[in-house]
Amino acid sequence: MTGLLHTARLPLQDGDLLAAVDLGSNSFHMVVARYVLGQLRVVDRIKEPVRLAEGLDARGGLDPAVRERALECLARFGQRIRDIPPQRVRAIATNSVRRLSVPHAFLMPAESALGAAIEVVAGREEARLIYLGVAHAQPPKPGELRLVIDIGGGSTECIIGAGFEAIERESVQLGCVATTRRFFDDGKLSAKRWQEARAEVAAQFQQFAAAYRALGWTEELGTSGTIKAIGSICAELKLTKGAVSAEALPVVRDRLLQAAHIDQIDLPGLSDERRPVIAGGILVLEAAFEALGLQRMQVSKAAMREGVLYDMLDRGSSLDPRETAVEALMQRYGNDRAQASRVEATAMRLFDQVAKPWRLDADDRLMLSRAARLHELGLAIAHSKYHLHGAYVIEHSDIAGFSRQQQQFLAALVRVHRRTIPKAPFDALPDRLLAQVRRSTVLLRLAVLLHRAHEADPIPQLDAHAQDDALTVTLSGRWLEARPLLQADLAGEPEMVERIGVALRFETA
Repeated sequence: MTGLLHTARLPLQDGDLLAAVDLGSNSFHMVVARYVLGQLRVVDRIKEPVRLAEGLDARGGLDPAVRERALECLARFGQRIRDIPPQRVRAIATNSVRRLSVPHAFLMPAESALGAAIEVVAGREEARLIYLGVAHAQPPKPGELRLVIDIGGGSTECIIGAGFEAIERESVQLGCVATTRRFFDDGKLSAKRWQEARAEVAAQFQQFAAAYRALGWTEELGTSGTIKAIGSICAELKLTKGAVSAEALPVVRDRLLQAAHIDQIDLPGLSDERRPVIAGGILVLEAAFEALGLQRMQVSKAAMREGVLYDMLDRGSSLDPRETAVEALMQRYGNDRAQASRVEATAMRLFDQVAKPWRLDADDRLMLSRAARLHELGLAIAHSKYHLHGAYVIEHSDIAGFSRQQQQFLAALVRVHRRTIPKAPFDALPDRLLAQVRRSTVLLRLAVLLHRAHEADPIPQLDAHAQDDALTVTLSGRWLEARPLLQADLAGEPEMVERIGVALRFETA
């Protein structure tokens, strides 16, 4: 579980296996696919109803029994993917893990059980991955917009996309498990309670419904176990042939409300496994139909896990969404591209000399490169403490393609690239990333200092030698003598980086 969660491009060959793991709020899923002639062929699927959302309390704690259930499931998944190289496994955690007050307390044993790193993604990134999976499973018509809705256990994602690109992405805190618990926690059902709950749920969709309807779409697709289950119920009741329609939903709802209690729900085609959470799912979908003016929704066979697989194929290539996102940030905040390029080139020059002894890989190189390009982002807000402004923007923005850990890593590098290093700058990061972020910090700080004067001329000599947590940098004595400000900056740097456990020494030649 080294590196930064597989940011480098996968060196795939025909026959290689890839695996995607989805730690959903209702169920955990795993799909294993074989890479053949540039395509993915699914060879195995595993699903377990962990119901992680059921174990969450109002303070972000997780019930010990649910936690153990989740870890046992991940251990079984881990057995299946044991022989697949870590760089070809990607595990994604969603709403319920996002809501944990101390995510590390769950993620550390979870990663050990699975044998792979687990990324926590924001709702809008989850939406992008969902759309990508649907788009590959059911290729869209050229030039047409489509609406995709996914009702998970803890959240619902709504996406408008064209081709393979998600144009609008929204995530609301409404899922089948969470909504059932919120409105029907005692299990009792009634038409009055339903109407009150629907009004409250519909208000969540109304926040973006007008903008979505103004943009429009020509096709509506639903994905996830909840919408698939509702489609099956509609088919069993002979209301549709598996789709969900505006006419069918009220019939399904009224049939559900014939039961006075969730345990008594009798809907044809509904599994015992889904019965405890179907009320919340139907409620959310009915509210979405009403707010968005939906008439008929086809059911997609794909979901986020398929999107994760296809996203892995694009990582590190020209199609990598993170490269587009970094470029968009630079453009939006007016970064000095010439300076960013100088700092990036020097950071890469240093990186390539110390990568092997410092056990830094291609993932770390890409992240350092991105930090170098974005290190001055905060200047658009104010020069004073611009490193703090830039770090805040990076950590709290929705940046396509990045997990929360990756954004925190990138934000940490930008936060400490200049001035004093705080005592605990990397607390938000998991322990497995601390060595990389500390060493990358030193390289970025040096690159920034060496280009503080914004000189266009190249640095004539820059040799770096690393061993354990020690770094020796050799510069041209004549070149350095002509730069007294740089000499002063470099003189104080060893003391600065000593705070993060790196012994830095300068030599001249």
